[in-house]
Amino acid sequence: AAPPGPPVYVDLAYLPGSWSARTVDEEFFRRVRSLCYVVSGDDHLKEGVLRALLDALLAGKHQWGTDIQVTLIPTFDSLVMHEWYQETHERQQELGITVLGSNSTVAMQDETFPACKVEF
Repeated sequence: AAPPGPPVYVDLAYLPGSWSARTVDEEFFRRVRSLCYVVSGDDHLKEGVLRALLDALLAGKHQWGTDIQVTLIPTFDSLVMHEWYQETHERQQELGITVLGSNSTVAMQDETFPACKVEF
């Protein structure tokens, strides 16, 4: 258990990937309050815990008691993410959570990849 203390406010937080993604729970989101959370790591390990991580965001954000808007930025396409988005869209709106999708593509050297721009 985390020691008691005030929440930490940041502009941008990267959520851990791989096995570390299992450590991100409701308490994490209650304590680490970010304007933007980046969900990266398109791997089978994260896919297995992704739904729990996303549900923890909803539960943790519910406890903030403020009108701070939050942007969730997934860096990969996932069936779990799509299902969660559809099933919880109304709750996301109530809590002020926006899931950022992007149709933009960046070309760099001989490679192209999806991208989005975030401004503060």
